[in-house]
Amino acid sequence: MVESTLSPELEAVVSAAAAAAPAFAATAPEDRARAIVCVADALEGASSQLVEIAMRETGLTEARLTGEVKRTAVQLRLFAEALSAGDYLDARIDHADPAFVLGPRPDIRRVLLPLGPVINFSASNFPFAFSVLGGDSAAILAAGCPLIVKAHSGHPELSDATAAVAREALAKSGMPDGVFHLVHGQQAGVAILKDARIKAGSFTGSIAVGRLLADIAASRPAPIPFFGELGSVNPVFITADAISERADEIAAGYLTSVSGSAGQLCTKPGFVFIPEGSHLNEAIAAAGNDLPEHRLLGPRIAQSFAERRDAILASPGVRPVIAGGIRFDEQQQGWATPTIVAVSLDDFRASTHALVEEAFGPLSILVEVPAGTDLAALMPEFYEGNLTGTVHLSAAEGAGDTENVAELQALVAALTQQVGRVLFNGWSTGVAVTPAQQHGGPWPATTNDSSTSVGTAAITRFLRPVAYQNAPAAFLPAALRDDNPLGVAQAISPAGESHSWGASFR
Repeated sequence: MVESTLSPELEAVVSAAAAAAPAFAATAPEDRARAIVCVADALEGASSQLVEIAMRETGLTEARLTGEVKRTAVQLRLFAEALSAGDYLDARIDHADPAFVLGPRPDIRRVLLPLGPVINFSASNFPFAFSVLGGDSAAILAAGCPLIVKAHSGHPELSDATAAVAREALAKSGMPDGVFHLVHGQQAGVAILKDARIKAGSFTGSIAVGRLLADIAASRPAPIPFFGELGSVNPVFITADAISERADEIAAGYLTSVSGSAGQLCTKPGFVFIPEGSHLNEAIAAAGNDLPEHRLLGPRIAQSFAERRDAILASPGVRPVIAGGIRFDEQQQGWATPTIVAVSLDDFRASTHALVEEAFGPLSILVEVPAGTDLAALMPEFYEGNLTGTVHLSAAEGAGDTENVAELQALVAALTQQVGRVLFNGWSTGVAVTPAQQHGGPWPATTNDSSTSVGTAAITRFLRPVAYQNAPAAFLPAALRDDNPLGVAQAISPAGESHSWGASFR
């Protein structure tokens, strides 16, 4: 018996999720896949009413939100395909081997199984794709774990409406009662995270809140896995040759990336390292004449952005390239136009403490780097970890036909140590929903840099490995049986092969 300190309302939620866990874990992957597709179809079917609510609560545009609904539905369907393929189970079979090189080997079979009930804390800036039915929720359900969503306070009505869609679709698909719940309030979310029946947590948001939740998960009597996607400034490096080749194109792409969704994206390029004396600043200023203002998500975010913007503009050596601005209406909603500033590398170094922190909104900093600077050394000097790092090259540099190829290779190698995704000649905003995607990175980008919150590998965050030794077939999970009724990939180590291990490398 688990002793609970939850309110009666939250106790009902957690106990229902815990009761549903064994039955949900036992559902066939194909059945969960059909349920997830049913949820995706229902979400798209309710798109118009949900987008109307989201526009009112978040200030995001109809086009942005409609596209986000589609992205969310596509992501759900991608996880359904992953369930059907079965690779996420990582099924491994070592056949019994009486002649094993270290002595007789038993039959050992290993597979990934659902953790149990998981709480997911929704994000503010993606009211669909990282909220009630976003990537974390999709991965949790795909893994076979009951899901409790803590709604974000920035879009409560939308959260309730989306949850209603999810509950109806899951029930219609025959999923067990109790596999999906929505709760409101920070205290409710923390109380559930502390409950012993909760086996994992996920979060998308600020470093401060993410760290608080991660510490709670780690300090429980029985610590649990916690995946938080937190802060990222997504540095960009642009070579002189790339600027000479296509300055106007780079300027336009940069401004689109910084201003999109009012810069309230975890992948916004916050810092761009450019050669000192280049004419990219002028190209950016010329391209930024008519950028429209955009409402920020809410008054608290707008006020934080205004304060951060003021601090950056007040730092020594910082000068506006595009001044931008922010105004507050009678409801204290903030309306911003993009601000682009430039600073020398020396001044950036002198004011790192004031400049390097993320500005959540439409602001980005151009750092002017003297010729001969070791670009690869700049990453560890300023950053711990980021979601992305980007390099813009000329056509010749991209082909490896220039004298600086070794320097650029060193830069890319440095980026791979501190980001989860390295981009070339593109912009970090826009995270493709596809199996190979990596949306994660070293702290403080995430709390676990071996995981991702986008792409099919995201499912494994909510699974754990179990091995079965000398198990009769009737007691094996379907993925580990010799007849392989699920048709999943099985990595098989047959008897006899241990005697040849390493021989091909002599």
